[in-house]
Amino acid sequence: MTIRLPGAGGALRTYEPRTEPLAGTPGTPFTSRTVFSAAHVVADPFADVSPDSPAAVDWDATLAFRRHLWSHGLGVAEAMDTAQRGMGLDWAGAAELIRRSAAEAKSVGGRIACGVGTDQIASGSLAQVRAAYEEQLALVEESGAQAILMASRALAAAASGPEDYLEVYGHLLRQAAEPVVLHWLGPMFDPALEGYWGSADLDAATDTFLDVIAAHPDKVDGIKVSLLDAQREIDIRRRLPKGVRCYTGDDFNYPELIAGDEQGFSHALLGIFDPLGPLAAQAVRVLDTGDVQGFRDLLDPTVGLSRHLFQTPTRFYKTGVVFLAWLAGHQSHFAMVGGLQSARSLPHFATAYELADGLGLFPDPKLAEERMKTLLSMYGVNQ
Repeated sequence: MTIRLPGAGGALRTYEPRTEPLAGTPGTPFTSRTVFSAAHVVADPFADVSPDSPAAVDWDATLAFRRHLWSHGLGVAEAMDTAQRGMGLDWAGAAELIRRSAAEAKSVGGRIACGVGTDQIASGSLAQVRAAYEEQLALVEESGAQAILMASRALAAAASGPEDYLEVYGHLLRQAAEPVVLHWLGPMFDPALEGYWGSADLDAATDTFLDVIAAHPDKVDGIKVSLLDAQREIDIRRRLPKGVRCYTGDDFNYPELIAGDEQGFSHALLGIFDPLGPLAAQAVRVLDTGDVQGFRDLLDPTVGLSRHLFQTPTRFYKTGVVFLAWLAGHQSHFAMVGGLQSARSLPHFATAYELADGLGLFPDPKLAEERMKTLLSMYGVNQ
């Protein structure tokens, strides 16, 4: 088994794929950490749609992938950035995804939390932003899922300062039926969120973020921080009110943040745990035994792959996630809603394949090799 892969300079090199996958068996939820995987959606490859059309989703394959994550003890963070919210999946599609996934979670006993945003409006007044949030919050609560209050492009555009964020989030938290997760998504994931919480100064923005939580600690289960800044997350984590969790969203530094230090640790809500699901679950089960070094030994080697998938422009990491799901056999094709399969280069895919194969992420390495060769042939690389 050998395959010729292109490098960034265009030259081909020979790679010998791994023959055996990493052993990973289904298991129960974890005891030391709460861990969510933000899951991708599977497009319907036979739908006659354009990148501007509403998303055409293969519901059977999409729900099957969620059952795969639940079978390993992971929770599913639904209708989040990884599911291409605002990048191919509109609110109508997200609403249907939430309904279907929440029902599926209930039927199999899986844990689920769902994204609440404002993407049914492109822009609007603060009152319109609140109403959009309220509509989505109501749907998520009716589905029986936990709510994740996501950052809003419309709020970023409408707010004139920190006081507007305090007012909008305070209003939503007061009416939430159950504690929610607050999500701070950085501009590296979505440039429209620059200056969120009322300031481009991250220290000032952090203060406003923490002010929202301090005013409603009983309504905040936790926070998800996606700034790719480990020290800032640690600093925020140490300032949280007692009982409010920190869910790391740092796809660059997650092993050290989940492992924690003498002053605490982060739980996890990560897009990289979509392709890493079984391996991540195995690592957290080792951590459940108190073996921090064993946890790090399993998870540290995955950081190279994660940093590659999330390299700038970071918002296109979803392409690599779906690419690996195809190679791993979780879906029959490499098509994405919005046509986003074109967002990364062939050398990027080649490196992602090599790194994932080296980690043993493919249940059937031969299938992954054949599919990689199929992709290469489409780009004119003959084996």
